[in-house]
Amino acid sequence: MAAVPARQRCGSVSPRAKLPPCYYEGYLEKRGPKEKVSRRLWTCLCGNSLYFFNNAKDVHYVEKLDLGGFVSLKDDSSRDKNLEAARLILRMKDGETKLTAPNLESRELWKGFLYSVIDLNVPSCLTLLPGQLQMLKEVVDKERSRRRARNPGRAPPSPLSVPLVGEIPACFRPVSRTEAEVLLERHPDCGNMLLRPGRDGCSLAVTTRQDLNGSVFRHYRVTQRDQGGYVIDVENPIPCATLHEVIDALVERTAGTLQPFLLEEPYEENITYVSANDENGERILHTAPTSPLPKAPALPPKQDRWCSSPLSRSPVSDRRSRTSSPVPASPTNPMKRLVLSPSPLSQTLNEELKMTLEKRRVSQE
Repeated sequence: MAAVPARQRCGSVSPRAKLPPCYYEGYLEKRGPKEKVSRRLWTCLCGNSLYFFNNAKDVHYVEKLDLGGFVSLKDDSSRDKNLEAARLILRMKDGETKLTAPNLESRELWKGFLYSVIDLNVPSCLTLLPGQLQMLKEVVDKERSRRRARNPGRAPPSPLSVPLVGEIPACFRPVSRTEAEVLLERHPDCGNMLLRPGRDGCSLAVTTRQDLNGSVFRHYRVTQRDQGGYVIDVENPIPCATLHEVIDALVERTAGTLQPFLLEEPYEENITYVSANDENGERILHTAPTSPLPKAPALPPKQDRWCSSPLSRSPVSDRRSRTSSPVPASPTNPMKRLVLSPSPLSQTLNEELKMTLEKRRVSQE
């Protein structure tokens, strides 16, 4: 029987009905830290715990695994006699539990439901269909509502509940003591010291993790002074002007052994959008193209009416060329008659002038 989403059960109230809401269920092979042989059990993810039954019809579970001590979840690449089987390693604070799903698709779904319940967030690193992602989103909403109803008077820690002075260090996390330990153990490469709100809501705390034949956690109270600044409450209190100096003091006094916890949040690598199919109305998740869209062809530059061709010339240059160059001597050219040919009146005056000059010359002789 393949794993299926939790279904509604009817009839008389059974011990299963008293369990938290079931989000996902199916057969898994389980081998705990102290077990030498795997057992095939019907597994139910109810609330924040895994419940194991001998078969799907049993009403009493044989084992329970609380996911509050979750550390990590990773694939197990070791081979199984069943070539289609896909293995998982669920690491908790008290040891490792090996799980085997019937196939790769089932393993991916189990990982999605487990991460959604543990982190209260839909994981983005898994290969799932849009419908499956929607199922995980609904599980996250239900689990958040269940936890709020279970602890109505308990507000989650928030940096706003503590009167902070100055800039907040990047290693600040609004988590509880237990959540801080899980974060540091789950991401050892991101640092081993984080700042968080104190349990009383009026102070801060620094949680550190080091490895000494296992994880060693330490918690240091940081209180705000009335005259300003902060103090690390140890045997010899360490005053600090800002929260940044609190972190720097711990780094310096441990010779750099303690380093701030800096966890980079995951970001999407592609742009996605949801659109509805015009034919059946189904909403589909699309990935936007990564290559830039082609640009529209640019219009040619507007040319001046005097520059219609590279061989054309401006009117000014034409006038200059006409005035500077001689007029061609052509009988049909009107400009030649206008400029070079003498008029009849000018000819008559020239003749009279010549005769007058001639008479004057003769009289003088």
